[in-house]
Amino acid sequence: MKILHIDLELAPNLATVWGLFKQNIGINQLLETSRVMCFAAKWNDAEDIIYKSEFHDSHEEMIKELHRLFSEADAVVTYNGASFDIPVANREFLLYNFNPPAPYKGIDLIQTVRKKFRFVSNKLDHVSKELELGSKLQHEGHTLWLKCMNKDPEAWQTFKDYNIMDVILLEKLYKRILPWIDNHPSHALFDGADRIVCTNCGSDHLHSRGIQHTKTLSYRRFQCTKCGTWMKARTAEKQENRNNILTQVGL
Repeated sequence: MKILHIDLELAPNLATVWGLFKQNIGINQLLETSRVMCFAAKWNDAEDIIYKSEFHDSHEEMIKELHRLFSEADAVVTYNGASFDIPVANREFLLYNFNPPAPYKGIDLIQTVRKKFRFVSNKLDHVSKELELGSKLQHEGHTLWLKCMNKDPEAWQTFKDYNIMDVILLEKLYKRILPWIDNHPSHALFDGADRIVCTNCGSDHLHSRGIQHTKTLSYRRFQCTKCGTWMKARTAEKQENRNNILTQVGL
């Protein structure tokens, strides 16, 4: 399975305003709308990091490469991508009149973080620090975006480093919480395995651990010894084998 980790950085909307507090901005006040300024991407377990920006490349070339990567991927890993990165990318594709990229599975890590854990903050920087994976690159804040929009080469180098660090943290977090991801696409389907393999990492190092029951059927239960993911067999146990297995596991 080809798994792509990706992170986008956007320019802010620019508008004319008359105040600083509780402003309602009309469409006719907008000078420029937000756009993708750059992205960093990394194939799972690969050493190379792909980076494109409107400063180092043309904006259209950057979006074309983003579209190509999405089309090549079987799964795309993001952090808050379901509500941010993916719709933003799709808007850019539409603006350039690109067709939708080839179908892929989305893995949004913030959904797993929110569902499975209770961190004080669900921000990538905080979660990464709590898990001792590292931290986001510190910078001057909003001013950095403005400098980049004004084509400051030094600012763009910092911006590039910041974007790349985000995608590195994304991959580290993906691997750390991999066994907790419920909606992970199955490696068996993509890898063509003719044996039972871990749905989340593809390893065939599985330990048979008891029986998993649904309302009507029972299945052999396995745990991956490489990543820790729990899974059940594809087919239910036959009734005549069920009692023997239950006896063997002491149920």
